Amino acid sequence: MRDFRGPREARERRAVPQPGAAARVPGAVRVLLGCLPGLAAVAALALCASGVERAAATHAGPAADRYAAPRPPIVSRSDWLGDAVREQPPPRYDDKVLAVFVHHTDTPNGYDCADVPAILRGVYTGQTGARDWDDIGYNFVVDRCGTIYEGRAGGIDRAVTGAHTQGFNHRTTGIAALGTFTAGVPVPDALTDAIAALAAWKLGGTDTDPRAKVSLVSSNGLSRYAAGATATLPAVAGHDEGYQTSCPGAALTTRLPDIREEASRLQGRDTRP
Repeated sequence: MRDFRGPREARERRAVPQPGAAARVPGAVRVLLGCLPGLAAVAALALCASGVERAAATHAGPAADRYAAPRPPIVSRSDWLGDAVREQPPPRYDDKVLAVFVHHTDTPNGYDCADVPAILRGVYTGQTGARDWDDIGYNFVVDRCGTIYEGRAGGIDRAVTGAHTQGFNHRTTGIAALGTFTAGVPVPDALTDAIAALAAWKLGGTDTDPRAKVSLVSSNGLSRYAAGATATLPAVAGHDEGYQTSCPGAALTTRLPDIREEASRLQGRDTRP
């Protein structure tokens, strides 16, 4: 995929953490605490904070992970990158992941899966060298044998801000299929199954159905949407949904409905017709 821009746009906005529930002590309680002796006030404050935390847990617990999917096996970037890593700025993070964008790397298909680490080092070197990006743009790369590789640095389990879809790098994860999947090219089931497993896991943290539509705000007018515009996009979208491109290729695009259904099934949702 040659036609998206680098990670400069991904540096724009940072998620702002919300204060913890225990810090929100009602005004009436503060007045009462002011009337109590020192040790009694401390004890009362502890009981109040404990009660607030239990209430928050009651409301945010089961629903938050109702459709959580297991994390699939993922090869860490240190395993495939080794000492080829370049100096780079600290990772950037969002507060959550609401959508997945699927890409292809626009590289040859006839590779031996044992050679994938070397191929990824070439992709990384090209993006951080010739293109002068600060890191590989994709959060994850999946090969034709179904092996998932960690891409951009920052932590497999975290909402790392990628540089994969102009205007929509925030609150999304970029998953690239290693190869070129234009019209007529066979798309291995192992590859699509791995993308589905990764999407199910990443979207499960926000209880997002992979078959649903989500609202995302464009951060850059070079996308298909004006900067600041709210776009309604598939939770599992092709790169071309957010940016003017042929990526992820016509063959892989036709498999996206299958990927959405499988991801929903892995989340434990009812996928019957």
